[in-house]
Amino acid sequence: MKKGFLAGLAIAMVVLTMFASCSKKAAGTGITTRILTDATGIDDKSFNASAWRGIERFYDNTSLRNKSYSYVTAQSQDQYIPNLNNAADEDISLIIASGFTWSDSIKTVASQHPNQKFMLIDAAGVNLPNVVETLFAEEMGSYLVGVIAAEQAKAEGIENPGFGFVGGVPGATITKFEMGYVQGVRSVFPNARIVDYYANNWGAPEMAKAQAKNWFDSGIYCIFSAAGSTGNGVIAQAKEERAKGKKVWAIGVDSDQFEDGLYNSTDSAVLTSMLKKVENATFQILTELKDGKFISGIRVFDLSIDAVGYSDRNVKMAKTAKDAAEKAKKNILSGKVVVEKTFAGAKAKGLVPASLHAVDD
Repeated sequence: MKKGFLAGLAIAMVVLTMFASCSKKAAGTGITTRILTDATGIDDKSFNASAWRGIERFYDNTSLRNKSYSYVTAQSQDQYIPNLNNAADEDISLIIASGFTWSDSIKTVASQHPNQKFMLIDAAGVNLPNVVETLFAEEMGSYLVGVIAAEQAKAEGIENPGFGFVGGVPGATITKFEMGYVQGVRSVFPNARIVDYYANNWGAPEMAKAQAKNWFDSGIYCIFSAAGSTGNGVIAQAKEERAKGKKVWAIGVDSDQFEDGLYNSTDSAVLTSMLKKVENATFQILTELKDGKFISGIRVFDLSIDAVGYSDRNVKMAKTAKDAAEKAKKNILSGKVVVEKTFAGAKAKGLVPASLHAVDD
C-alpha cells in the first residue's frame, strides 16, 4: 500500500514537473529579465513604458510579473551600479538598462560579470561580448513629425509659424531627435523660427510647462519634446492653450501620447507622436535569447524595419500633413533625403540654426 502510494506520488510529481516545464516553455519563462530604469520609471508614458511593453508582449502573461520579469527604478544615478550588481547576483537571463545614462555603469558591471548578459538601450561604446547595444534612428522619425508640424501650420493658415524643441539631458541621442525635427520643419519652411530648451532633467514636467507657456505666448506654434516625463509638461500646457481656443500643438515622443493630450472627451493637444518602438527591440532581443541566440555589439533599429515612425491617431491632422510625411518616408528609404543626426553635420550643411543648444557626444 505504502509502496503503491509512493510510486503514484512519484508519477504525479513527474507529471506536474513536465506540465510546469511545458508551461514555462510555452510562455517563454525559461528566460528571466529585469529592466532597470532611471527615476521616471516604467510609467513615464514614453521611453521606459515602450521598453516595458515589449517585455510584457514577450511573456504574454501578467501572472509572471515579478517572477519571470520585473523592473527596478533608480531614484538617482548612484543607485545604478548597486542595482546592476543586485540583478547580476540573482542570475537573471537578461538585464536591461534603459537609457544612455546607464552606459558607464553597465560597462563597469558587465566587465565584472562576463557570463551575465546585458542589454543597453540607447547607447553604444561599451564594446563587451556580453552586452547588446541597441540604437534607434530617431532622426528619421523626428524628421517625419517635423514635416507634419510644418504642413499642419500651412493647412491651418498660420503665418510665420515658430517651432520649439524641449530636451531632457543633452547628449547625442537627444540631439538626433532635435536635428531630425528641425530638418523636417525646415524642409517645408526653410527660414522657420526655431527655439530649443534643455531641462537637464528627465523628471521635471513643471520646468517644461513653464517654458512652453512662454513660447506659446511668444507665437510658437508647435513644440516637440524628447525629455522623458519632463516633456509631459509641454503637453499639459498645450492642453490648456487649446482648451482656450489657441491654435498650438504638442508632439509626443517614443509612445503614442494622444490620450495624454486629451482636453475634452475627443480632442487632443498632441498632433502626432514620434514613435520610437523600443518595444520591438526588447521583444526581439528576448525572443533571440529564448532561441539560444545572443548577438552582442551595436544593433540599429530604423525606419526600414518600422522601428521609428509617427502616430496618425489625431483626426485633426491635415491630410496634406500625412501625405507629406509618407512622401518624406519614401524619400528617406530611397536615399533621396539624408537626415543628418549630429549637430555638427547638420550645422555644416546649413540645415539647422547654429544657435541651438544640442550637444554631440
